[in-house]
Amino acid sequence: MFLQAQDVSVRYQRGDAARPAVDGVSLALEAGQIGVLLGPSGCGKTSLLRAVAGLERMAAGRIGMDGQLLADGATGRSVPPEERRIGMVFQDFALFPHMSVAQNVAYGLHGRPRAQRRERVQEMLELVGLAHAAERAPHELSGGQQQRVALARALAPAPRLLLLDEPFSSLDVELRERLAHDVRQILRQNGTTALVVTHDQLEAFALGDVIGVMNQGRLEQWGDAYSLYHRPASRFVAQFIGQGVLAPARVVVDAQGHRVETPLGAFGAAAGVPGPGECEVLLRADDVVHDDASPVKARIERKAFRGSEFLYTLRLDSGELVLAHVPSHHDHQVGERIGIRPALEHVVLFERLSVA
Repeated sequence: MFLQAQDVSVRYQRGDAARPAVDGVSLALEAGQIGVLLGPSGCGKTSLLRAVAGLERMAAGRIGMDGQLLADGATGRSVPPEERRIGMVFQDFALFPHMSVAQNVAYGLHGRPRAQRRERVQEMLELVGLAHAAERAPHELSGGQQQRVALARALAPAPRLLLLDEPFSSLDVELRERLAHDVRQILRQNGTTALVVTHDQLEAFALGDVIGVMNQGRLEQWGDAYSLYHRPASRFVAQFIGQGVLAPARVVVDAQGHRVETPLGAFGAAAGVPGPGECEVLLRADDVVHDDASPVKARIERKAFRGSEFLYTLRLDSGELVLAHVPSHHDHQVGERIGIRPALEHVVLFERLSVA
């Protein structure tokens, strides 16, 4: 593995107590992979990124890169940030307003011959599609273009690893996912290993080869987007990723095998699920299909227009709420009852939480 973090912990002193911002996190990236740390504000993802960069002291654990030990919490050994050959891109771009685009990109290339600097700047600007803007000032560019300049500047010194901290958070929502795809293509083309922090799922899915979901300092799951969505390892991941609900269910085991009884009806499940007994089943909005012929009916409580579809919040006769994506030409009104049926490709069950 190119980048490895083993049982990394970062603690902040608050009064007499040391609060764990990162609590025993382990992850790994292969050379050329793009990893994403995803989670809500305050979950520890930026603290972990800063520990990798050498900007945050570790309380425990080890971080290594390309066979080199960067930091060891047990001994206090730490390679200085400037010696790690790690590039960083921040959410505010941090471009120098008094410098041209080309001068910004050349900033980290001091010490190289002038011709070599000029050639590298041209190469990086062509990589990010901004060769035509070399002599412009940063304020003459759009937000997305400024982010590309920041990326080119970070890549110019050929870092071994690139770290990006909420790189698109200051941009318009419509631009973020598109730029995330563009940045992924640029990093791929350059063969760059990268670790990205974001709170936005669409950005994470657009960028990441592997994605880690963090919660209260811990890494809940480290895997590809498909696994996070369809095979969540914890209740937090199941509820944080995508749109869905955890509905009461019951696993029954008989001669025919495992069966899951839910408010939407009963269906078969593979062996290995919890049970027999009470549990909860993950029902995502794409697991519930509008079907007028279905005997199961639900009342529309809320609806949100999403262009090609509505997101309906539906109340079953048993009282539970479920979500459903319905093509937008099925424009039912709040209060109407419609037929629905389950269409689960993956059955995800969790033990039912006891109510105190």
